[in-house]
Formats: sequence, structure tokens, C-alpha cells
Amino acid sequence: MLSYILALFTGLLVLFFDQYTKELVIANFKLAESREFIDGLINFVYIHNKGGAWGLLSGRTWILLSITIVIMFVCVVLLIKYGLKNKLMFWAVSLILFGGIGNMIDRIFRDGNVIDFIHLDFMPDFPVFNIADCAIVIGAGLLILYFVLDIIKDNRQRKKLAKSMGQQDDNN
Repeated sequence: MLSYILALFTGLLVLFFDQYTKELVIANFKLAESREFIDGLINFVYIHNKGGAWGLLSGRTWILLSITIVIMFVCVVLLIKYGLKNKLMFWAVSLILFGGIGNMIDRIFRDGNVIDFIHLDFMPDFPVFNIADCAIVIGAGLLILYFVLDIIKDNRQRKKLAKSMGQQDDNN
């Protein structure tokens, strides 16, 4: 039970720090201003992203909000159906859900813009992102890990069942 509470608390912290850092950037940067954070590694660049990942569907706020709502609904269903049975699933879906909420808040209250500011200096063509995006990516990675582990578990169970069925046939 502690793990589930910790996952929800972490999700709330992600949401808080996502919104807090965005407010800091808005208050202390001019739009398109860039500042070095860790030399050669990370820069902070204040931009408005009217699209999704990599600027996809730019300017189509209602489509992006609709997609986000559908994904959040799926996350809630996953939490209810599987999350309480598996801690990894719960963590994964919680991070995706709270990250999605962070970006949805931006789209609703910042004229369709998501505030992005983290830029990887060593990957100059990689899009600028924010803390909510990090939570979504980490959650998606954990979700993939959950499904990979589940497939491995199912394969082991099938092999074990097939082996036991083969032994039963040998005994008859």
C-alpha cells in the first residue's frame, strides 16, 4: 500500500514542480531566451509549444485536448483494472496521468500553449521539453517494461504448462 501512496505523492510532486518551474521560466525569461544551465549538457530555452510532441498538430488545441482526455481516461481505466494488482503498472500510469494533467493545464490556461524550457545541448535537434514531458516519457517506459515483463511471465507459464502436459502424456 505504501508504494501506491508514494506513487500518487510522486505524481502530485511532478505536477507541482512542473507548474512551478513553468511559472519561474515565465517570470524570469523572455520568450525564446536561452540560458546555459549545465555547460554542454542542458540549456533552458523558454518557448511556447502549440503542438504535441515534436510540434505535431500545432495549433490544434481542441484535438490535442481531446487526445489527452482520452489517454487520461485510459490511464484511469488501467489504474482501476490493473494498477492495484501491480505496482509497476500503477507507477507507470500515475506518471503518465500527472504529466498529462500538467500539460493539459497549460493548454487550457495558457491559450493553447505548453511551456517548454529544457533543451539538451548535446542533442541540438531534439525538441525542447518540460517536467511533465519527462514524467510522461518515464511512465511510458515503465509501461513498456510492464508489458515486456508480462509477456516474459506468460511465456514462462506456457512453457511450464506445456512441459507438465508433456509429462502427463508420458505417464499415460
